[in-house]
Amino acid sequence: MEKKPRIWTKWLYWFTFAVAVIFVYKIFDNFGEITDWIGTLFGVLAPFFIGLLIAYILYLPCRKVEGFYKKAKNKWFRKKARTFSVITVYIIALLLIVLLFTLIIPPIVESVIDLANNFHTYYDMAIHAIDSLPEDNFLKTDVMTGIMNAIQNIDIKQILNVEALTQYLQGAMSFASGIVNTFVAIIVSIYLLIGRRSILQFFKKLAGVTFRPRIYQNMNKYFDRSNQIFFNFLAGQFIDAIVVGILTSIAMTIMGVKYAPLLGFMIGLFNMIPYIGAIIAVVIAAIITFFTGGIEQTIWMLVIVIILQQIDANIINPKIVGNSLKINPLLVIFAVTVGGAYFGMLGIFLSVPISAIIKVSLDEYIDYRTRKIKALNIRDVP
Repeated sequence: MEKKPRIWTKWLYWFTFAVAVIFVYKIFDNFGEITDWIGTLFGVLAPFFIGLLIAYILYLPCRKVEGFYKKAKNKWFRKKARTFSVITVYIIALLLIVLLFTLIIPPIVESVIDLANNFHTYYDMAIHAIDSLPEDNFLKTDVMTGIMNAIQNIDIKQILNVEALTQYLQGAMSFASGIVNTFVAIIVSIYLLIGRRSILQFFKKLAGVTFRPRIYQNMNKYFDRSNQIFFNFLAGQFIDAIVVGILTSIAMTIMGVKYAPLLGFMIGLFNMIPYIGAIIAVVIAAIITFFTGGIEQTIWMLVIVIILQQIDANIINPKIVGNSLKINPLLVIFAVTVGGAYFGMLGIFLSVPISAIIKVSLDEYIDYRTRKIKALNIRDVP
């Protein structure tokens, strides 16, 4: 009689294992259909994911503005502080978007089109300037000659063809569906921001009854820590990029550098990638300035931009971002390389804060294990 429960348990184990094997086999046998289904599902849920991303980005400004409304003398304003904070932040965001598309985007687009149309003219001017240099000049080495030949073969009109880019965009998403998805994403983000407290409480209660107290406390701690790192990094790097872009554009405009708005915008955008982003942007800006303004203007541009980058790295960025990313530059370069290889531009921008979160988690795990080992060693001492 004692063996029957064991036999049934054994049969139940093997039956479950067989069902799991069949299930895995069916997944791989119909892998194409499953991936198509998952792709369709993500396409349907895309507005909700975008809305979640918008709400996540606007959470910190909404919280700051909500604190301002809660200090108001009027009781009605204090009661509706969250709703008014969301409305205020969206009005400010809308004004910034209008400002972006009316004042900043047009000169950048104009610079891109002009650069595409005159690229080979600038190239011929640069080659003529190099040919007039002495034979022992470093710009006449075989390496530099090979680089110049490679640049000559670049069809920049094809790369920066605005009409082609517009066609690709139209082929990827129709105008009507884009409007609907954007509207749905905004509505979803508004509801998420207004009801964020009840939503977070629901998930915390669900996690609290699902996991053990210790696991739940660790999850809650890491969630808060991850949010703090993401907010500090993304918000700080975005503000820092705007400041660097504006300062660089003004400095280049004063120096008479052609395409100053385009180059300043590019340096500010790449500055969001710690360490290597600024280097890449400055190198590209130096090449374009060399073609359009000559070697002397390039040297002066490099001097001014490097000075601005040092001011940003030592004064502006630490004040804005703080010490949220205490990670080694080698780890940053590795994270950006891997993230860009597998996830494109999104991976480049998000790989650094994700690496910081992983490093913080590993540091805390190492500290926990170290304390546990020390406690066991002390307990073993007679």
